[in-house]
Amino acid sequence: MGHDQYKQLLIQYEGNILPKDHRASVTVQRVGSRITDAACKCSKDWGVKNNIINKSPFTYTVVRSDDANAFVLPGNHVFVLTGLFKFCHDEDELASVLGHETAHNLARHAGERMSESLLMAIIRRLALVFDPTGILFLFLIPAEQLFYSLPHSREHEMEADRIGIILASEACYDPRAAKRVFKRMKEDTENGNNKHQALPPEFISTHPGYDTRLTLFDQWMPDALQRYEADGGMKCRMIRDEMKRARKLAAVMHDRKEGRR
Repeated sequence: MGHDQYKQLLIQYEGNILPKDHRASVTVQRVGSRITDAACKCSKDWGVKNNIINKSPFTYTVVRSDDANAFVLPGNHVFVLTGLFKFCHDEDELASVLGHETAHNLARHAGERMSESLLMAIIRRLALVFDPTGILFLFLIPAEQLFYSLPHSREHEMEADRIGIILASEACYDPRAAKRVFKRMKEDTENGNNKHQALPPEFISTHPGYDTRLTLFDQWMPDALQRYEADGGMKCRMIRDEMKRARKLAAVMHDRKEGRR
């Protein structure tokens, strides 16, 4: 199903998809590949069986759009909309977002949502059997959303936040960058610059509020920083030097390409 939806979105976004050699696409691919490697390593350390991260290679599609968004499909297809770069200013911050999206698949959240949908469909059918008038059914739908579906969706988002900063730190990206991204999003909403994406009250939202997420990042950060600063920082120091060289090379290639034009 994920692969089919991926093909449909490629058609939907046709004309706005950045080429693979575009600097943004290259950066997303480079950061995403490091996050994926970290996810494979962590899944082995955590004893995750039948890990879907290893079953299908990740694809990264960057779409020209004013919307600040990123999402992942089953089958490991990640989409990044360029409006997100308003809030992600460097690779560490981009890694926090890609770590979050990768975490959704690592934790099999899409499969859980599908199982929940089947369960709720059965419960709704039973409600009509016991009450053919449909009155119970009418009360069941909003109650199910308010007390089950929405809280579980928020749990998925919080779990993806927690796993995401662990994946980022394992890939040698600074996990503290996640807070910078969400602080900018919060300030943008509070300043009225993003009214069309203003968050509803948390209890009727699919996502936790900004304050909740920022508080939770503080709780999870010691573990993430311990991983990031392991071996006295030697492991990540070498890797981050490699990252700098990769960025310089990408910048040179971009300048040459622009020069040819």
